[in-house]
Amino acid sequence: MAENLSIRKIIDRVLSGEIRIPAFQRDFVWTPDQISFLLDSIYKNFPIGTVFLWKTSSRLESEKDLGNFTIPDPRKEHPVYYVLDGQQRITSLFSVFQTELSPNNNYEWLDVFYDFEASDDIQESKFLALQNSEIIEGRHFPMSVIFDASKFFAEASKLDDTKRDEILRVQQMFQEYSLPTQEFETDSKESIAIVFERINRAGTPLNTYQLLTAWSWSADFDLQEEFNELSDELKPFGFGNISQDKDLLLKCCSGIIKGDTSPKTIISLTGEEVRQNFSKIKSGIIGAIEFLKDQLKVHSLDWMPYPSMIVSLSAFFATDRVSGQTYSDKQRKQIIKWFWKSNFSRRYNSGIQDKHKTDIRNLKDLSVDENKEIAIFDCNIDPKFFLESNFTMGTVNTKTFVLMLANSSPKSFISGANVRLGEVLKTVNRNEFHHIFPKKFLERQGVDKKTINCLANFCFLNNADNQKIKDKDPKVYKSLLPTSDINLIMNSSLCHENSLDLEYQPFLEKRVEILVSKAEDLVK
Repeated sequence: MAENLSIRKIIDRVLSGEIRIPAFQRDFVWTPDQISFLLDSIYKNFPIGTVFLWKTSSRLESEKDLGNFTIPDPRKEHPVYYVLDGQQRITSLFSVFQTELSPNNNYEWLDVFYDFEASDDIQESKFLALQNSEIIEGRHFPMSVIFDASKFFAEASKLDDTKRDEILRVQQMFQEYSLPTQEFETDSKESIAIVFERINRAGTPLNTYQLLTAWSWSADFDLQEEFNELSDELKPFGFGNISQDKDLLLKCCSGIIKGDTSPKTIISLTGEEVRQNFSKIKSGIIGAIEFLKDQLKVHSLDWMPYPSMIVSLSAFFATDRVSGQTYSDKQRKQIIKWFWKSNFSRRYNSGIQDKHKTDIRNLKDLSVDENKEIAIFDCNIDPKFFLESNFTMGTVNTKTFVLMLANSSPKSFISGANVRLGEVLKTVNRNEFHHIFPKKFLERQGVDKKTINCLANFCFLNNADNQKIKDKDPKVYKSLLPTSDINLIMNSSLCHENSLDLEYQPFLEKRVEILVSKAEDLVK
């Protein structure tokens, strides 16, 4: 159902306890300047978006304040309206115009004023957030009194006739303004999960994890606190930031308990189920991350080509045994094969819920039967993967390529020492990877940018070594490498031994041949 809500009605419904902020919403984060621009947009009749309210007869166990204000309990029992989208706008308008509630704290709050002397240019704002020392009487009119008749006329009486007429028009504009509003009425967890999923697709920062923690968990079990403690345990592994990916963690819970990660399944979880299985969930996530680090050189969440693969892998390691889930050599090889085939085939690019369902089932079966085949899907290694994919930090192909190099025990070009993978791969640092054939050297030869920056022209090369190489011809900087170890260094970087003696095109052809061969070995 769609309707419009006047600012006055929004204020009244918040004061009555009818409009509320669910705990799964993020905090109020708008700055005073953003609030001022919101008022200016309303003043100029610019669209400010639709407010989305969830109408329900079921109060959530956990709710948030509205900015600096504690929302009163509802004056009537049912229903209540939770803000799903538009919290920043509603909180801003309520905070500017309401006069009944006292703020819990207002150390960052600035009142907003209408500036009579501001330019009428459509690009300029007529509204300013000011500290008391910045207010000029007769120029700055407090917007806080717009909906309070006695205070408004007390302030307006101080103005000359021209300004009084102007501020009366401003008051009328805000009193008549209505926000487009859409309501969704349901008490169904399944329905709200689907709504949330679709809002997420549109880019609104809401997630099912936050809804579930607000809806289901009892006072004696704080899921976020449990995951924060788990995060601390994982910091030495480079995965301490996993607690920030709440959807990933929730899918691990659902995958381990239910074997499925669909919103419908996730929302059906109860706090009791998670409490009873949390030791198993914890062992699954820790075991998955230890395996990724020890067996695949994945030293941080940022280097996982598809973080969602952790969900499937955690199902293998999930156990109540204190010693954790052990694995045989056959099982280890099966998981490694599944890892590389999934990444090179970009298996987790789409249809993730179905992939999770299949892979979770297969990995659980593998945990009890070492002969279970789990990587039963196609994967063809195309030379274009290395020739047409540019080295771009954060992309799946680049992460897969870097991990392939890392699993070849690379050595530094100049010193010949082993690359300290733990240090390099705990952060996504572009300075640890550079062109084998220097960029400027190739530009002088007229090589196009895409060909220069293809994956096949990159290796582990720290910034210090790169500064020594600079834009030199490889035939020239070859002299900087330890003569007795050149072949070893080249092999460790998956390069032909004579790479630095070749012209660029033959170098690419030979290196791609080696890279393809290495990738094919990994997926066999």
